[in-house]
Amino acid sequence: MNAPLPGPLADNPSLDRWVSFPSPGKVGIFTGRVELGQGVLTAMEQIAADELDVAMARIVLRSGDTELTPNEGYTAGSQSIQFGGVAMRQACADVRALFLNQAAKIIGCAPDELSVRDGAILRKNAATGQDYWTLAGAVNLAVQATGSGPRKPIADMTVIGGSSERLDLPDKIFGNAIFIHDMRLPGMVHARVVRQPNRGATIDAVDEKAILRAAKTPVQFVRHGSFLAILGDDETAVDLAATAAVDHVGWQNVEAPTAAQQEANWLLQRPAVDRIFGAPDEGNPQGRQRFEATYTRGYLAHASISPSCGLAEYRDGHLTVWTHCQGVYPLRAALAKTLGLEASAITVHHVQGSGCYGHNGADDAATDAAIIAMRMPGRPVRVRWRREEEFVYEPKTPAMIVKVRALVDDAGKPVDWTQEIWSPTHNNRPGAGGNLLGALALPNPPPEPPPNDVPESNGGGATRNGEPLYDIAAKRIVHHLVAETPVRTSALRGLGAMPNVFALECGIDELAERVGKDPVAYRLSIIADKRARAVIEKVAAMARWDAKAPGGAGHGRGIAFARYKNRAAYSAVVVELDVAEEIRLAHVWCATDAGLVINPDGAINQIEGGIIQSASWVLKEQVRFDNGVSSIDWETYPVLKFSEVPEIDIELINTKDEVPLGVGEVTAGPTAAAIGNAVSHALGARIRDLPLTRERIMAALLKE
Repeated sequence: MNAPLPGPLADNPSLDRWVSFPSPGKVGIFTGRVELGQGVLTAMEQIAADELDVAMARIVLRSGDTELTPNEGYTAGSQSIQFGGVAMRQACADVRALFLNQAAKIIGCAPDELSVRDGAILRKNAATGQDYWTLAGAVNLAVQATGSGPRKPIADMTVIGGSSERLDLPDKIFGNAIFIHDMRLPGMVHARVVRQPNRGATIDAVDEKAILRAAKTPVQFVRHGSFLAILGDDETAVDLAATAAVDHVGWQNVEAPTAAQQEANWLLQRPAVDRIFGAPDEGNPQGRQRFEATYTRGYLAHASISPSCGLAEYRDGHLTVWTHCQGVYPLRAALAKTLGLEASAITVHHVQGSGCYGHNGADDAATDAAIIAMRMPGRPVRVRWRREEEFVYEPKTPAMIVKVRALVDDAGKPVDWTQEIWSPTHNNRPGAGGNLLGALALPNPPPEPPPNDVPESNGGGATRNGEPLYDIAAKRIVHHLVAETPVRTSALRGLGAMPNVFALECGIDELAERVGKDPVAYRLSIIADKRARAVIEKVAAMARWDAKAPGGAGHGRGIAFARYKNRAAYSAVVVELDVAEEIRLAHVWCATDAGLVINPDGAINQIEGGIIQSASWVLKEQVRFDNGVSSIDWETYPVLKFSEVPEIDIELINTKDEVPLGVGEVTAGPTAAAIGNAVSHALGARIRDLPLTRERIMAALLKE
């Protein structure tokens, strides 16, 4: 009996949606996953090359295209290799088996007597005159995958497990025009949208003459309800007009976020949808010692290097959209609903952008272009957001409050754990409950979706990593989903994992400190999971961890651990730093178990990038409000500088395990908590609110 098909392959079972042989010597492979800078397309080619036994140079890959590729939803959640890569591997194994069966019929032998070398069919290492391309006409790939094709044993892999060069980097390094921002179509018009300040705001008045004077070159206006766009052939003129429009378009029903709303504690005052899951809360009948602490994080921005961009053309009743979003099929479904078209009348092509892990403005920029294109049939429309527009209107990752409560036994080990979480939704992607920004400004906008978040079956949103992996007898999560928010919120790398792991792992350190135990030894004393223990022990060895010196001397070390979603990769991080009025990171060590690693260099890049981004969140980042979003650039929303990046050492362990585990977001939580623990060690005082600013450092010292 065959094993169940991997999820994406079960959803898209026709093998011709995954593999083709378009011309002699070439192999086409198709993936619904898209390149966001994580190197996933290189890994997909490695997988296909190994399972089909062809050179990577033969492969022609297409990704993220509603006309060509399987529907794999979003490229998100560290799922590309863990699920999409496994599906690609099985699809290629099934295709290889079909070709070997066909060759065996022609040659008159058993399929297991045959092998493949760079696409050629061999029998006892001798040529048979058959190859994929001579057999392609006789092998029907428009059949359902069965999962019966044997996958290559790990020991026989020659491409998987090697650090292949990233396919996308040469063009990026040498500045070739591959990004969506570089696209130019014949007859293309440039457009900017005058943004609706908030849902329900309506246009009061438009001073077109003042806007035209600012443009200096003719531009035109497209208006539909409170959706107002400025467009023209000269992009500079359109930019000037859009900038001027901020002061020359009046709005009614404006609700601007206030400074008080930027702080996480504001969430405590708002209505929430409550739920509890996990072990029943039996109180404290034994009268055990209690530990309780509250940790917070403010709103974060994606702060993408390039503002969002989208192109669209409506011609002969068909809408074509080019976008750097993370899910072409969900965007197509949302556009069909917004524009009143059948999904079959829309094609969405992914084109790479400058990178963003999460739901930034890409879907919305594409929607802007599509709305305008529908009113200008036959003309391609290009919408590029301005920097300020990106910071103000892209979805933010939610502010969060995480309260940890634990009961401890006589040895100081936790026996009961409650993680109580206040957070708005992380789930406003189109197709997953959220509305497109442009759609809200149209006449009869779609209704406000009911409060929801990413379900636990998909790793959770606010609750992600809210349950400790440690051996604690009773564990539960209390989730307060806050429906009312001052700004639109949605997914950013890791979702709720970072603040949850920050709270959980800082709490574990605080428990260790209470009983005078070393943080590494304490963690090992409360976890049996062998892979978890292995990464903790490995990173401690890498950092030459010894029992920590007394705190308060301005130099500190901290450790933290997590398994992302409690089902993806394992990672442990040690941070060494110095604290004066500000925090200076000196060294970071990381040990990660991601199971079968397709491209070690690519995995290390992801792990390192996660460390740096998390460090930036912890030390620098918070969206500020002041009669609106006041974080509008990298001066008002500072991020970690190159000069502030510490030395980083990363080691991968258990890389030949059969099952790959998602790695792209694994270090966000452990890095944040390790920094928090190291700062506490350095100061002799605990800071539980992020970011760890100079003001908070000084307040903690004064409090002590």
